[in-house]
Amino acid sequence: MRVVIAEDSVLLREGLARLLEDSGFEVVARAGDGEDLIRKVFAHKPDVAIVDVRMPPTNTDEGLRAARRIREELPDTSVLVLSQYAEEEYAAELIGERAAGVGYLLKDRIAEVDNFTDAVRRVAAGGSALDPEIVSLMLGRRRQPLDELTPREREVLALMAEGRSNQAIAETQVVTERAVEKHVTSIFGKLDLPPTGETHRRVLAVLAYLRS
Repeated sequence: MRVVIAEDSVLLREGLARLLEDSGFEVVARAGDGEDLIRKVFAHKPDVAIVDVRMPPTNTDEGLRAARRIREELPDTSVLVLSQYAEEEYAAELIGERAAGVGYLLKDRIAEVDNFTDAVRRVAAGGSALDPEIVSLMLGRRRQPLDELTPREREVLALMAEGRSNQAIAETQVVTERAVEKHVTSIFGKLDLPPTGETHRRVLAVLAYLRS
């Protein structure tokens, strides 16, 4: 799996590259700013670009803007954005109308190596990965419309929005996968979100609901 890394901190950039290479990824390029990222992504067309939100010259949202351009112009390249802070508006802007092949994680998650590399693979494969803190912010702001859900269904919905599979949710909740399937069915019924037949319909539906 081919990766481009964009991070202005040399230490973090090289640390990420080493971590990913040790986990079987091929790091085809490294970038230190948004313009360099765009050049290298368009040149290498990687499976996934891992992008810091804030990069030179202004250290505001250069990485986010570059990530949005990549999603718009190179739909076959997935994007995983890393941020120092939980910025819900940035996550929503990045997701836009297409939840497939996108992720937004806090940099602290990098230390959880297995979870981080799993998120990179999931995003590269066309899935999604949202930081739990971002999901909590989204769910918290829209608590009232979710009143019909049980506490366990809320927990399952939050894990679904992170991009986790039924099996992963079952392991986290220490229940059977069949129990999770029943919760998922109930959630979609209560939120009036019928099946669409798309591979990622559960993630797309959850994110569409959270943005509503």
